[in-house]
Amino acid sequence: MVTAEASVKEAAVQTVSGGRVLQVGTLKPSLTATLSEKYDALTLPLGEVRSGFLAEHGETVTAVVTSGRTGVDAALMTELPNLGAIVHFGVGYDTTDVERAEELGIGVSNTPDVLTDCVADTAVGLLIDTLRGFSASDRFVRAGRWPAEGNFPLTRKVSGTRVGIVGLGRIGSAIAARLTGFGCTISYHNRREIPGSPFAYVDSAAALAAGVDVLIVAAAGGKGTQKLVDREVLEALGPDGYLINVARGSVVDEDALVELLIERKLAGAGLDVFTREPHVPEALLALDTVVLLPHVGSGTTETRAAMEALTLQNLDEYLAQGTLTTPVLEPRSR
Repeated sequence: MVTAEASVKEAAVQTVSGGRVLQVGTLKPSLTATLSEKYDALTLPLGEVRSGFLAEHGETVTAVVTSGRTGVDAALMTELPNLGAIVHFGVGYDTTDVERAEELGIGVSNTPDVLTDCVADTAVGLLIDTLRGFSASDRFVRAGRWPAEGNFPLTRKVSGTRVGIVGLGRIGSAIAARLTGFGCTISYHNRREIPGSPFAYVDSAAALAAGVDVLIVAAAGGKGTQKLVDREVLEALGPDGYLINVARGSVVDEDALVELLIERKLAGAGLDVFTREPHVPEALLALDTVVLLPHVGSGTTETRAAMEALTLQNLDEYLAQGTLTTPVLEPRSR
């Protein structure tokens, strides 16, 4: 008797005319297990064996499953000549060469919406922690300093602050909605103004930073936003200003950020993302004005399960129909 799972696996293989699914980079363990067991997926190896693996299997691959942390560059696309879709686990896809994918007719998908709430929650949590110094005061207590040194220094009030959001998309809008409940004054910068938005639009990131107490980065990563928050923006934020980044490390000039924090030309920062993850600038580790998280914005059981389900839905739709559920780029027949 053929089980339902076996039938799905057989159908998936048949719909791509013998093509294979390839996992690129590390993924959630349960997703990796499903790709192997249900789809008979290959896994791209690292090191010296990679070239031999691609020479043997590259032409058979029609779909890649990866994450925003790894992605698929133009060189790998060249070695997968029959690739039709790149399916991302996560909302970010800046590590994939989308322009080259479009030229080649390769579809690209991500998992929007399902992680919006958790990333927005993280942004608000980082803002509160950074301004109020909760992580630093926790360390203060654990180190036995309270009895020896007295009360922890006073910190900055959160409610009523002026908040600027770089990138008022799904996540930026969810952050704004939450902070409205704190009585914050919200303004934003996008590539273009959003008609009907209740929040004030500012036509440059530097001008936005100059008029707020807290600058939250929620813009998509990629070439178009690389170092969008540069030294000029950070200097405009000033010595009383705070930066919160839940977007991508590439959106902020990390070297300038570190320098200004060390020199106390910024009041503090709450960072969930970094330029060279998982490596964090060592100079930040000693600063009590900075809250550092290991890219956990979407890191809840519920959200990661929803991301996994949407990833597989995109893969299933591509294998069955040649289309994607949540496309960044729709595939073209190759």
